This record gives sequence, C-alpha cells and structure tokens, in this order.
Amino acid sequence: MDKRERAEIFKQRLTDAVDRAGWSQTRLAQSAGLDRSTVSQLLVAEEPRLPSGQALAEIAAALQVSSDWLLGLSNHRGAASEILEQAVQMTEAARHPVDEQVQRWTAEVLGAKIRHVPAGLPDIFKTDDVHQFEYETAVRRTPRQAISDSEAQLALLRRLDTDMEMALPVQVMESFVAGEWLWKGLPADVRRRQLEAMAAALEEFYPSARLYAFDQRELYSVPFSVYGQHRVAIYVGQRYLAFTAPHYVRLMARHFDDLVRAATVHGHEAAQWVASLAREVR
Repeated sequence: MDKRERAEIFKQRLTDAVDRAGWSQTRLAQSAGLDRSTVSQLLVAEEPRLPSGQALAEIAAALQVSSDWLLGLSNHRGAASEILEQAVQMTEAARHPVDEQVQRWTAEVLGAKIRHVPAGLPDIFKTDDVHQFEYETAVRRTPRQAISDSEAQLALLRRLDTDMEMALPVQVMESFVAGEWLWKGLPADVRRRQLEAMAAALEEFYPSARLYAFDQRELYSVPFSVYGQHRVAIYVGQRYLAFTAPHYVRLMARHFDDLVRAATVHGHEAAQWVASLAREVR
C-alpha cells in the first residue's frame, strides 16, 4: 500500500471516529492539543495527508481508538488493551462439528474464501451413521444436533457465493479406510458408504468446495479455519483460539497455501480419489 492509499484510509477512519464521537473539528483539536487548521487539513483537505507521529498519538488518545486502526494496520478500533483482548480470543467450542459460533463466522464472510483443515473427516460431508458413531458419547451435543448443524453448514455450500477449500492429511483418509484411530469399531459397510457419499458431494460441489490431501510426514498442521481476511480460528480441543489481527490471518492463510502446494491430491482429483478409497474398504 502506498502513502496516498494509507492517507485515504486514515482520512476515512478519522472522519468515522469523529462522527461516532459526535465531535466537531474544534472539539477534536482541543482534546488532542492540536491547531484547528491541522485537524481541518486532516479531515477535509482534498488531497489526503498523514499526520505526524505526535499528532497521530494525540488524536488516537483523544478519540480512544487505536493509531494502528486509524492507519489501516488493524481491524480493531479500540485502544491497545482492547485490541489485544479482541485480536486474540478463546472461544468455547461445543462438542459437535459445526457449532453456532462457526456458523456465525462463516456467514460473516460469505463470498470470500474459507480455508479449513479439519481434525478428521470434513464434518459437512459426514453421513448420519458416522456422526452417530463419533458423537454417541459426547457430553455437550447429541448426534442429532451434530447432524443438524452439519446440514446447516452444507446449506451454505449450496449458495453460489460460497468458496471453500479444505486440506487434510492423506493419513487421515487411510486411517478411515482401515477403520483405525477414531474409527476403530466402525463397520466396513458404514465406512464404504461414507466415502461414496463424500465422493459424490465433492463431485457435486466442485469448484465451490475443493479438497486437497497432503502427506503429514512432510508437512504438519493443527486443525484450523481461515475466514476470508477477517479471522483465523485454531481448534485446540473444546475451544477455539481465534485471531483477528491481519498479520495472523495472513500467516495462517499462507500456511494453508503451503499445504495446497504440497498436496498429492488436488481439488479436481479429490472426488475420484475418495471414490477409489471407498473400493479399498474391507
């Protein structure tokens, strides 16, 4: 971003902050200890300009907003202590695949790209039988609630403005085929139907939903989701660690892109690959 673009963002955000506070230019000048002419140039000059460091600090303090927000370096308008509280949040995760919080985050960024690394199979493609098996001992959500929430998420995929990419380790799919790890004791016929249904869904929703598979021996990833440029949520068990600071969102988006670049199975191949795995179930 060049200096002119930064100055334009500053002017827009300063105008917004002054309007929200209900202040006049004179009130801002007095509160920030600046000349009224300086404030006027920042707010109404035809050619946007950036303030000095001292003026920026005084304006931010007077309006109780972040100087980084004024400059477009942060999405949070609050002061430093508030920014930290908002930019890093620990959010409760109900023990089911698509809780209300995730649905809200998804709805916020419809039309933007959603990147997702699931903890196991992608929840939105699970059959009822697999939901029943995985959540029959859950203490916070019933399998029926899990199924209902996944159906709600699947409905979002059917919207024309949805763009979702998923990446998961090849080893997760191999474990499912073999009935190992989380799926020990899950009957072969249930696993086969699950993979057939998943293959059909990937075929139906491509390219709105694209699946990539990477080798976890080469690259490792925790489960996480990136919601457009707005938020990244890292799943840590019964909670999400959510970041909204642009730097961290970009960092995890680049990590996801690394997984895609290293993928051994790409989006256009995923449906056929999953269908071939279904035929390997014994």
